[in-house]
Amino acid sequence: MAKSGNVKTWLEYAAARSVMRVLSAIPLAWAMGVGRLTGRMAYAIAGDLRRTGERNLKLAFPEKTAPERQQILSGCFLSLGRQLGLFSHFSTDSRNQLLSLIEWQGLDNLENAKAQGRSVILFTGHVGAWELSSFGLSLRGHPLSFLVRRLDNPKVEERIDQVRTRFGNQSVDKRGAARPMLKILRTGGTLGLLVDLNTLDDEAIFVDFFGVPASTTFMLAKIALRTDAVVLPIFAPWDEKLGKFVVHTLPPISIERTGDEQEDVRRLTAELSKTVENYIRLYPEQWLWIHKRWKTRPPGEKPIY
Repeated sequence: MAKSGNVKTWLEYAAARSVMRVLSAIPLAWAMGVGRLTGRMAYAIAGDLRRTGERNLKLAFPEKTAPERQQILSGCFLSLGRQLGLFSHFSTDSRNQLLSLIEWQGLDNLENAKAQGRSVILFTGHVGAWELSSFGLSLRGHPLSFLVRRLDNPKVEERIDQVRTRFGNQSVDKRGAARPMLKILRTGGTLGLLVDLNTLDDEAIFVDFFGVPASTTFMLAKIALRTDAVVLPIFAPWDEKLGKFVVHTLPPISIERTGDEQEDVRRLTAELSKTVENYIRLYPEQWLWIHKRWKTRPPGEKPIY
């Protein structure tokens, strides 16, 4: 007899496959609409996630009214639903079909760095369709390697990885990633990382995020300081007027090396975090407010959640 954990794994896998199959079978615009509807339903029933989002929004936007924060949080669920509909078509639609839903801004920042033979570190946050920050570039002929935390469900992880790497991208397991990351950059490759999740103590330092100390990965800053890589911000928010996702590749981040690596890492990590924060402020309804971003606290501080 199968263990209950195995049964749960197969049920989760079957449910995920069923949802993706249904969404992929209808036109992409419809799939995103159904995804938004799913997000609206999730907002209505996901009490724990709503409470996390409400707490985060009070920290980030204390000046806003309760109805304003509620509107942002509702938009977060709709944005996640839209991205679900988009992701469901990553494995079925043609390159041209997917590209038709994307506008590009600043792609020359990446192309210029690669033309100079430089390795590149692209960093982003969970804003808009963050999957497009890597998948979209592979559609344009700029595949990259990106850091991921493998899902606990191996069947779902295998399927998602197949989709993400369809056009030449490669995923790198976050566990034990330091050497592979350095190899990618020392051979002129392109590496993508997310920098806006709560991070465990031994992998992080505290820098301000919306004015509140947040445990933030220092891996990107340390690797950037030890290589000659160009560091570029990239974001993929939804533009309602255009009816498209706009992939913004911003100009390079200036890197200062003073000889004090610890302070240089702290300063660069803070700048990267601030860059993500600034973009969230532009598109507040498209960030992942349901994540416990401030869960890890400095020694002696009371829990936030």
